[in-house]
Amino acid sequence: MAIVLWYNGGMRDERKTTENPLALLPGPLLAWFRENARPLPWRETRDPYRIWVSEIMLQQTRVAAVLGYYARFLETFPTVEALAGAPEDLLMKRWEGLGYYSRARNLRKAAGIITGLGGFPDTYQGLLALPGIGDYTAGAIASAAFGRREAAVDGNVLRAAARLTDDRRDILAPGTKKDVRAQIQAVMPENVEDIRIFNQAMMELGATVCVPKGPPKCGQCPGAAFCLGRLRGTAENLPVRGGKKERRIQEKTVFLLLRQGRAALRRRPRQGLLAGLWEFPNIEGTLSEQDAAAAVSAWGLEARAWRSRLAAKHVFTHVEWHMAGYILEVSGPGPEEFCWVDSAGLEEHPVPSAFARYYGEARKLLDEGPAGR
Repeated sequence: MAIVLWYNGGMRDERKTTENPLALLPGPLLAWFRENARPLPWRETRDPYRIWVSEIMLQQTRVAAVLGYYARFLETFPTVEALAGAPEDLLMKRWEGLGYYSRARNLRKAAGIITGLGGFPDTYQGLLALPGIGDYTAGAIASAAFGRREAAVDGNVLRAAARLTDDRRDILAPGTKKDVRAQIQAVMPENVEDIRIFNQAMMELGATVCVPKGPPKCGQCPGAAFCLGRLRGTAENLPVRGGKKERRIQEKTVFLLLRQGRAALRRRPRQGLLAGLWEFPNIEGTLSEQDAAAAVSAWGLEARAWRSRLAAKHVFTHVEWHMAGYILEVSGPGPEEFCWVDSAGLEEHPVPSAFARYYGEARKLLDEGPAGR
């Protein structure tokens, strides 16, 4: 390691360079984390079930959004056995609004396997074999719950590592994440209590100091003295990401159909996006009022009153839904696939947040009672 000292305008500036800044990080990082870590419920337990649930919920979801869901989920399913036996609709209802619903299904599937095993696997490889658990989640659970010396590398950790080492490789390229994981694995502490919090500390650093939007908060960083990105002035331009595939646009016409104080829902297909959840009836494409009336008629319903239109948009990872909606009162039996629910029934059915605007309007209209019909 080389240390260079000089004076600039009467101020002393100290810069350190090293072939491996990551090797200098564990001591300062752990001291910083113990002093500054956010008090989060999953950090106050060594129960692998609770840690596992938190890690799955936190995938592509902000901490602030997860806290309420985490508490309600564990209240409903306090043990892995309770989750294994959960009815699907109740499971989806407790997950409603978090998105990426396959996570919840994999949780229940894995819970069944864990129950059959008589307890959680306590190794990285054992955890990796469970549905819905990848490299990062296996490392996070193995370290926090069991004190295993396994690195967990997510987007926060990749960003912090790229800046610390001035790594200008594309973090989305195959092999980059694998290599970064190996580098971090090599510098992980040996003490079990340090191991339990090291991955959490790395993620906390990326989430609160070495942030993704805006400049990193180098003045608060425990690795500032040896961060090559800061010393070389490249930190704000890191990490490097290759071009992402553009999301495709999918247009839909959504129908909020009201009949005798109830609204129509139907279950989505068991495979594919939002599989098995409930939705408001919809048709591909943006329909004119005339074409929308024909669609309603094809469902065996008669349009009695057109109330209003309601547009909405929802962004998934790879697709955007642009929705044009019609709210109307109807009569007639309708297809067997339609489930007509009142306000209480609407609460019981897991409807994904993609339909949040229509769900909110349906609740309002159904709660209004006869005047809203």
